[in-house]
Amino acid sequence: MKKQLLALAIAAVAAGGAFAQANDTLAKVKASGSITMGVRDSSGALSYTLGDGKYVGYHVELCQRVIANVEKAVGKKLEIKYVPVTSQNRIPLVQNGTVDIECGSTTNNLTRQKDVSFLDTAYVEEVRIAVKANSGITGIAQLNGKSVATTTGTTSVQLLRKHERATGVDFKEVFGKDHADSFLLLESGRADAFVMDGQILAGNIATSKSPADYKIVGEVLSVEPIGIMIRKDDPAFKKLGDDTIKDLAKSGELAKLYDKWFVQPIPPKNARLNMPPSDNTKALWANPNDKPAEDFAKK
Repeated sequence: MKKQLLALAIAAVAAGGAFAQANDTLAKVKASGSITMGVRDSSGALSYTLGDGKYVGYHVELCQRVIANVEKAVGKKLEIKYVPVTSQNRIPLVQNGTVDIECGSTTNNLTRQKDVSFLDTAYVEEVRIAVKANSGITGIAQLNGKSVATTTGTTSVQLLRKHERATGVDFKEVFGKDHADSFLLLESGRADAFVMDGQILAGNIATSKSPADYKIVGEVLSVEPIGIMIRKDDPAFKKLGDDTIKDLAKSGELAKLYDKWFVQPIPPKNARLNMPPSDNTKALWANPNDKPAEDFAKK
């Protein structure tokens, strides 16, 4: 009996140690020699694929800067693994340790803060509506009786329904499995509009077969901080990530990274999004923080 109790105690200690390490990313990656980035296939200029397992974008590059400082902290070069995530699975994959740092297009809000932590915000988004240029749709009122596409697991259509100008507007919701699929619904005529983060809309339009066939219209539905996710209760990793963003903001390097991805031509087609930083984004560069979307709604 004593041997069994001892074995159970040892197993409990081991399990506790494993759990603790799961929430200590620096210890985890030092032990494994690798760190896993969650990336998106089509999240506009924040995170997208060039094919053959290569991912690029503003948040991807920002995460790479964080990882460079992780390597300094743990004293070794790390293998960077890229795991594509979706709107549906991104939070569970961060929670269960499959992904160490999620570098996509996730809105930082109070609900999500119950499950994950966010690094200080380096990009603030405006949710908008994309339509075909010849559709005649100029805003929410023209969506009555139309089909509106959004991506499964996102909050965009909820925001549209809650908007004060959506009163009495009745539209049908259609879902894409990812942002590229949602844009395809618009492109193919299966949806009359696509509601999503403005830069995701702009990115999909810029890389489409005929960019001039589309436009972004109507009211700003929401202003949202878009954050880089990490696991909860990991203060050392969060501090390292926050300090990286603060240092980049202070040096002006963050503004240069933004210009590289949102203003200058980007691969693979050297298209321009022509999206200078918003006043909200510049305000966060001046005073980095991880406040949720609800704080922005109070303004």
